[in-house]
Amino acid sequence: VYAIGDILAGMPQLAHAASMEGIIAVGKIAGKQVPALERSRIPNATYCEPQIGSIGLTEKQARDSGYAVKTGKFPFLANSKASILNHHDGFIKVVADDPTGEVLGVHIIGPLATEILAESVAAVQLEATIDDMLFTVHAHPTVWEAMGDAFASVRGLAIHY
Repeated sequence: VYAIGDILAGMPQLAHAASMEGIIAVGKIAGKQVPALERSRIPNATYCEPQIGSIGLTEKQARDSGYAVKTGKFPFLANSKASILNHHDGFIKVVADDPTGEVLGVHIIGPLATEILAESVAAVQLEATIDDMLFTVHAHPTVWEAMGDAFASVRGLAIHY
């Protein structure tokens, strides 16, 4: 028996989560090797003002899971495009494992948070490290380039703040 969507206990009631659950179920029915869907790898998007987007573990969840946590935070006040749009409020917080640099979670509150979250979703899914993310080129001026500064802030290397 396969089930997807709101019927699954412990999983978020999100359309994009149900869609992936369906893809995984069909893959299993077809006899293919498909990965399990991990709760911490499902992005959350809240459409309010300012927007909120998150993926992965919070700082507390990471510490409670035994990680040696290092965080970085970048304010939208320091982002050129956010200033142009007159949306200065908010920040991006990156949670990483200190010894390995693995990106464990990203939490955004601010302009276009639900849109710029995509890079972080890939980073968490692919178990990327902060060092992997440091050399990703971000177009300027964009709200999205705040992601680059947020990843760099974990190492104290943010350019614009």
